[in-house]
Amino acid sequence: MIVFDLKCEGQGHMFEGWFGSSADYEDQKARGLLSCPMCGDANIVKALMAPAVASKGNSRPARPAASQETAVAMGNPEESRARALMRALAEAQNKALEGSTWVGRDFAEQARAMYYGEQDRASIHGEVAPEEARALISEGVDVTALPFPVLPPEGKN
Repeated sequence: MIVFDLKCEGQGHMFEGWFGSSADYEDQKARGLLSCPMCGDANIVKALMAPAVASKGNSRPARPAASQETAVAMGNPEESRARALMRALAEAQNKALEGSTWVGRDFAEQARAMYYGEQDRASIHGEVAPEEARALISEGVDVTALPFPVLPPEGKN
């Protein structure tokens, strides 16, 4: 397999493409099978990339993750924006969970009890199977999936 950094010429979006060989890339490009995953532009070119040179013995050291500043400096502001959006979303989730109680697998039972007035209303979060979440929603219970997994209190260091 060979990995190319690709770029759409319309918007300049950068993305990776994996191919069996350079000839496979050329063939797919000639047949119009390549398109930008962000905007759909079919005018795709190879972006400049550093060559991957294997160390002696074919071992490669781990590649450090690029920082936001590096991503911007390397001409990939989309990666930087994506990281910033993910961080903001994680912070919003943490803020939303402040004052919320972890109820684990008792979530569905407690959410129903609050909905039907059998228990005082409170902010809770926990685990529920997708089909059980759909059942809660169909009953009118206000629930929503969290964008990021939550580690139970007993699982934290």
